[in-house]
Amino acid sequence: MDHLQALDKYFTENRETHLEQLKDFLRIPSISALSDHQGDMQKAAEWLLESFKQAGLENLSIDKTDGHPVVYGDWLHAEGKPTILVYGHYDVQPVDPLNLWESGPFEPEVRDGKLYARGASDDKGQVFMHVKAVEALMKENGSLPVNVKFIIEGEEEVGSPNLEKYIEENKEKLSADIIVISDTGMYGPGKPAICYGLRGLAGVQIDVRGAKGDLHSGIYGGGVQNPIHAIADILSSFHDKEGTIAVEGFYDDVRPLADEEREAYRALNFDEEALKEEIGVNELFGEKGYSYLEQTWTRPTLEVNGVFGGFSGEGIKTVLPAEAGAKITCRLVPDQDPEDIVRKLRAHIEKHKPTGVTVTVSEFDKGKPFITPFDHPAIQAAGKSYEKVYNVPTAFTRMGGSIPIVAAFDEILNLPVVLMGFGLSSENFHAPNEHFHLENFDKGLRVIGDYYYELSEFTKDDLNK
Repeated sequence: MDHLQALDKYFTENRETHLEQLKDFLRIPSISALSDHQGDMQKAAEWLLESFKQAGLENLSIDKTDGHPVVYGDWLHAEGKPTILVYGHYDVQPVDPLNLWESGPFEPEVRDGKLYARGASDDKGQVFMHVKAVEALMKENGSLPVNVKFIIEGEEEVGSPNLEKYIEENKEKLSADIIVISDTGMYGPGKPAICYGLRGLAGVQIDVRGAKGDLHSGIYGGGVQNPIHAIADILSSFHDKEGTIAVEGFYDDVRPLADEEREAYRALNFDEEALKEEIGVNELFGEKGYSYLEQTWTRPTLEVNGVFGGFSGEGIKTVLPAEAGAKITCRLVPDQDPEDIVRKLRAHIEKHKPTGVTVTVSEFDKGKPFITPFDHPAIQAAGKSYEKVYNVPTAFTRMGGSIPIVAAFDEILNLPVVLMGFGLSSENFHAPNEHFHLENFDKGLRVIGDYYYELSEFTKDDLNK
């Protein structure tokens, strides 16, 4: 019996036990954003530590931070073999609006081959799979084909405010050859994907102030600058009519898209017509010269997320508002720097601000973009493991979203990152009725177990070229 057959046998025989264990994990309302759940966060960390122990991991600890703790465990007896650092999170999003849930968010329920609960897909279910893959290999063989370290945090859903400091302070403890993260998705049902790039983020708020208070638009209108008109002028200056960003120097550091990447995206045969129908628009709109996937995965953006000011209640109020504003986020690509982009935004706003108002810019979330060459051996090995189990070619993709801590791992530990997800975009993570397709739970367990064997074929030097 080869190792994949042994894994299949183990996971088949223990499926119901594993599902019940996962349900126990999902019953813990570990909502990091709400202080009322402080005790639940500790309970989830303790539950995870016990699962590490049962799986055969060693050097177990619940490490304090300035916020919620980090759970650590390792197994380091595969002499001469690579070391994998597995990252994930045990915290979950709030559940509001509660009335839209068909079953309790912390009362796990299987319906139509899907496990419903908050955290089922993001990220408790996927973290649990890595723990059970280790358990399976330890039960079957008494050892692992590679060395592993687990670092599972409790603050991802609130921006990981304390993890970067933790990584800096524990560089030696966290030293490894690659980082594996299962907190992303597949390309589609039955279509596995390895994500090798994420966009970064830079967010600002623009506040425009006119008169010291709201004015009567009949008495003052036409003689005093209107802050809403002013913010509209600023916002319209950010793009040309074809959607290209007009901020000076915005594209200076953008890394060109390689021909082989473009060809790989074309081979995915993305259905733009189906997308338009799904989201309810009659046309797509974006930077000229790039496909939709290229626009959303590999090109930077500047989006207006919200505009505020003046009267918006029922009826009409003849007011000339004293203030208005807008919230902006930019998605960034290699090799753009969030600090540099914010400086360029400030310069652009200063250049284009109308007379008669005061404009201030406040900075918010920032995160650097991340990319690992998709021909890296660790990424290609992950693709092989997917293909063995799913029996289809693996797609190599980037993602339009941002996971800032991924770039921090890359920068601080200087290691390749393998984003090896099993979720689907339709699984309502962060929304009511979050769920996880059990087909991907079952297959994912086998993929992860096989991946550890695939990586054992490499030397440390192979993975750190």
